[in-house]
Amino acid sequence: MNGVHDLGGMDGMGAIGYAPEEPTFHADWEREVFATVMVTMAQRQYNMDSFRHAIERMAPARYLGVTYYERWLAAMEKRLVEEGVVSADELADRIARYDDGELLIPEREAPTLVSTMQSVIEHGGSARRDDTPQSFVVGDAVRVRNINSSGHTRCPRYVRRAEGTVEDVYGTQVLPDANAHGDGGRAEPLYSVRFSGVELWGPDAEANTSMSVDLWESYLEPIGVVES
Repeated sequence: MNGVHDLGGMDGMGAIGYAPEEPTFHADWEREVFATVMVTMAQRQYNMDSFRHAIERMAPARYLGVTYYERWLAAMEKRLVEEGVVSADELADRIARYDDGELLIPEREAPTLVSTMQSVIEHGGSARRDDTPQSFVVGDAVRVRNINSSGHTRCPRYVRRAEGTVEDVYGTQVLPDANAHGDGGRAEPLYSVRFSGVELWGPDAEANTSMSVDLWESYLEPIGVVES
């Protein structure tokens, strides 16, 4: 969907910062949020694509006004409520009781869950599916469709309508646009497409610059097709 989260290529947002000495987590609660999100996804209470879509649905002012892991926490809460794991009232009550010191975080041992998480951390969760016929091969010239979805998409705005060249094919992968909305069975070929800097940023782009973006087949059309 088009929203404030899709900041790539936008002007006025300042330079991209890079702090090599910055810690992975700035506080213990961030570490706990990260772990809880990983556990709830590993238990199939929601998937990564629906989690991302929950972040995208945050109000713009709130999205810009909170930190990275505050967005994670808000998205996890939203997905757990939407899936019926906990109600909004139950969640609010537990938060209030914890803030008042009436509720402690329970501790329990869950060896099966620990084993599951170790496997997920070591091997990941593959989105690869059986290969389906692909429309493009390495070297093909393609154009990104002008997609303006009201749902989730992994097609960033700054590459829409841009022309590039297929440089790699990753096989068939689950389509995030469908998986975010409950259709985890839909999969498409996934490509790496290279765009010149001039194509994306205009004549002021530095010479010989380029960017590669991973894009699913339904995002693309062959050069020469007039987009409706």
